[in-house]
Amino acid sequence: MGPGDSQSGWTTASLETVSTDKIASPENPTPGLVLVYSRLFESLPTYLAFASERVTIGREPGNSLTIHEAAVSRLHARVELRSDGWWILDNGSTNGVIVFGRRVEAHRLIPHDVVRIGDTTLRYAPRGVYAYGAYRIDGTVIPGAHRPGHHIADPLLVGGHQVDVLLDALEKIAPTQISVVVRGESGTGKELVAKELHRQSGRKGAFQAINCAALPAQLIESELFGYRRGAFTGATSDKTGLVRAAHGGTLFLDEIGDMPIDAQSKLLRVLQEREVTPLGATQAERVDVRVVCATHRDLDALVAEGRFRGDLLARLREFTATLPPLRERREDLYRLVRHFLARAGQPDARVTFQFMLAVAHYDWPYNVRELESAVRVALAVADRPELDLAHLPEQVRHAVDAHARREPTAPRAQGPAAPPSAAGEPPTGALGSQRGPSEPALRALLARHKGNIAAVGRELGKERMQVHRYMKRYGIEIDDYRD
Repeated sequence: MGPGDSQSGWTTASLETVSTDKIASPENPTPGLVLVYSRLFESLPTYLAFASERVTIGREPGNSLTIHEAAVSRLHARVELRSDGWWILDNGSTNGVIVFGRRVEAHRLIPHDVVRIGDTTLRYAPRGVYAYGAYRIDGTVIPGAHRPGHHIADPLLVGGHQVDVLLDALEKIAPTQISVVVRGESGTGKELVAKELHRQSGRKGAFQAINCAALPAQLIESELFGYRRGAFTGATSDKTGLVRAAHGGTLFLDEIGDMPIDAQSKLLRVLQEREVTPLGATQAERVDVRVVCATHRDLDALVAEGRFRGDLLARLREFTATLPPLRERREDLYRLVRHFLARAGQPDARVTFQFMLAVAHYDWPYNVRELESAVRVALAVADRPELDLAHLPEQVRHAVDAHARREPTAPRAQGPAAPPSAAGEPPTGALGSQRGPSEPALRALLARHKGNIAAVGRELGKERMQVHRYMKRYGIEIDDYRD
């Protein structure tokens, strides 16, 4: 199929001309499916917008999304708007509609669901789908398409639309003195955001970083503020400290939520007075430092618990940059795989469909850092210049175990009757399984903590909003567990 063949009601050429104004409005509420991977990606549109109450997918021209591959039936599937949301339904296709590895007849779409039609994999985006239209999954950009962050040369962060939106914000913030808190799960690239801010700031001083969770409380102050010889036993010489070492530059405080209260007080003074007093010193020294912090914790909850100073948080959180987890930007996976292959000196290595199928369905709890490790492992064990499913780490391979089995018909063992949204979801196991806790496990946690969402989130290692998403998935009402 050539680039001019009809796709999703458009030719590729017409997509280039009509998408620019829509892409320029990333807040457009239109939901849709975003392309994650297909061997036909060069000739497929990068999204399917739910621009009407019924859209269709199939091999035959005239579908809202036309996929010219043998594994796709002529009229394969349809997506319909119902009173409770968007549903994807199988039109009696040969190979079925597969949602997160489970073959379904009808399924209410949940944000970030992974949908497979034939050999094409897509992600459900609940809003703003037009904004993805500028980006091919290999990192190339549709000519003439507007995208935020496009003018930034060689950014440290790799990704498509969501990363570009972040880069656009960083470019505006970087030249200022505004303090920034970077939020994101482990491995999402929080330090890269800090380095990108420093790079774009034009500040001539050094970039200095410290992980507040990696040092004992008694060492953090000396590492940050330095000390004078004789300040304590073992202080045989002066130590500059990271605050003064970052003079004229940027200080990155990773896992700021783990900083001891005493150190928080001294950091607040640095920010307020623009001066630092090393341990054992009698005079403060002036410093010009831009502070960027990172955390995966809920800092407001820590303030409420008395474990973090509210006045310090107000100083630090003048701007918040949030990095989405990799499972919420799966359309970047292929681009990142190619990036890591090139970084490893293997830019021409090929990947099979089964390799990318597993990569697309694994939840990447440790995010981009884990993906890079998986690519390096695959390169190390492969005996040919093609990476296949067998070359991936075991936990990633398991993401496609029992792939495409039909959905279970047996009723759930516990809890009230599941709403239609639960139909077609893959089975979830115990706490910490790939798609989160099972329904019984989540209900048990809610009962034990009497509906305290923050406590449940801490036990799961998840933010409160993620717990709410799990509850929505299973149709759980929080009032059922509160006194």
